[in-house]
Amino acid sequence: MSYLVLARKYRPKTFTEMVGQEHVVQALTNALTTRRLHHAYLFTGTRGVGKTTVSRILAKSLNCQGADGQGGITANPCGVCQACIDIDADRFIDYTELDAASNRGIDDVQSLLEQAAYKPVQGRFKVFMIDEVHMLTGPAFNSMLKTLEEPPQYMKFVLATTDPQKVPVTVLSRCLQFNLRPMAPETVLTHLGYVLQQESIKAEPQALRLIARAARGSMRDALSLTDQAIAFGGGQLKEESVKHMLGSADRTYVFLLIEALANGDGKSVVAISEALRLHGLNSASTLEDMSSVLQRMAVLQAVGNTPEADITDPEAADIARLASLMPADETQLLYSLCIHGRQELGLAPDEYAALTMVLLRLLAFKPKSPSDTTNARPIASALAEKKTSELAQPQEIAQGSRSPPLGQTSEGDFWNQLVREMVEAQAINALVRELALQSQLIARDDKQWSLQVDKDSLNTPSNRERLQAALVQFGYDVQLSVTTGPVLDSTAKRLTQENAERQARAEAIILQDPFVQSLMRDFDAKIVPGSIKPV
Repeated sequence: MSYLVLARKYRPKTFTEMVGQEHVVQALTNALTTRRLHHAYLFTGTRGVGKTTVSRILAKSLNCQGADGQGGITANPCGVCQACIDIDADRFIDYTELDAASNRGIDDVQSLLEQAAYKPVQGRFKVFMIDEVHMLTGPAFNSMLKTLEEPPQYMKFVLATTDPQKVPVTVLSRCLQFNLRPMAPETVLTHLGYVLQQESIKAEPQALRLIARAARGSMRDALSLTDQAIAFGGGQLKEESVKHMLGSADRTYVFLLIEALANGDGKSVVAISEALRLHGLNSASTLEDMSSVLQRMAVLQAVGNTPEADITDPEAADIARLASLMPADETQLLYSLCIHGRQELGLAPDEYAALTMVLLRLLAFKPKSPSDTTNARPIASALAEKKTSELAQPQEIAQGSRSPPLGQTSEGDFWNQLVREMVEAQAINALVRELALQSQLIARDDKQWSLQVDKDSLNTPSNRERLQAALVQFGYDVQLSVTTGPVLDSTAKRLTQENAERQARAEAIILQDPFVQSLMRDFDAKIVPGSIKPV
């Protein structure tokens, strides 16, 4: 007997077996129970989240005859009647699936719609399911509009797509739309544990975590990777074999990299990158894993341990320790560098060199402090130390990560006005402009001005000389001294605050608009995050 892959063997056959799509299941269950059935449904979402599965379950619910042959429309199809069996086996004559990726022309759609004129042969409803509907041509979409708007009473349409933005609004307006969400790694992990328990296959918890993360929200991908891992591991799922199969970096390397960056240890960064090269580990996967760890560090720094935190996660202690080593702003910067740096890997002649450059980029902007050298310690030994006493409490992390408040001063008012005039006149540019924007005027007299900036990379002799020359052009012939230290009042901080206030005012204007409020109240409309921009 041929082997049935896990993704097909454990494909849900009822709504109660669906995982991670409770919002869709609840809506469809209520509609079927109350008989408030729409004639056209559109399911959207990334690959492997259950679009086709929901379509088949819906078709069974509409056509189920019951175990005794006397059943009607139901939210719980029996699975044993002829209609349910035939739909599961993809041979139900009144359920037709069209793959729009390969049948996208007007002739293909018209051939399908011609069948709509005939009543169901076996079932209660004819159900047409068009997968990847966004691939249809313009004429093909146009040819189905009339039938889609006013189909026969026995006709139901189910459309599915991974790219709803490409579906014409004329089609969207005729459908009831449901968005199937990518599944959280925890949801995928739980389901994988259930599947392997049914299969009587032993698996290490960390191996399943790796697969759940690699699936990127797709349950089908997770089950396919599990199949591959079982074959790769000879019937067992072990952490080391799954890492080798995925080509992912050992999280130990990720922790070492982040700690080296926190300590400003460029030599260790280069050495670890070379170790990744020697072991043939994937650079893109390394940056992805770093992004995941940094995201958890940022959450810990901001709010401490959340109630849903997994205390059984063996990485929790290392992440908490790293969160206490790196300031919150550096965590955010490194996260951004990892996300954007992944796009650069394909542009570089050597992906490992590109990885090293992405990591070293943070050190170029990292402010140095006297504690950097006194607190430095060997990376390998630091990673091995996991004593509870070394972990900062979440409350302390959250308090230590907050930026100092903006304290405006009279000297700051003068410097802010002068910097804006120099920028507007284009008297300063590039790094000199950044030095002026990000520095604070500490003191001044007729002969000397003292500035303070929090980044050593801006406090260079050439930048100071060029800024001093620009001051002379504006009538201030003074000696300029720049020191490195915390900055509470700078033009850059004031601009950030002004932009935030303008954004808040713009959002308030939109939210207080009577027309917008009526749309949100009457039609359950929602404002797309990030769509409001101040003019």
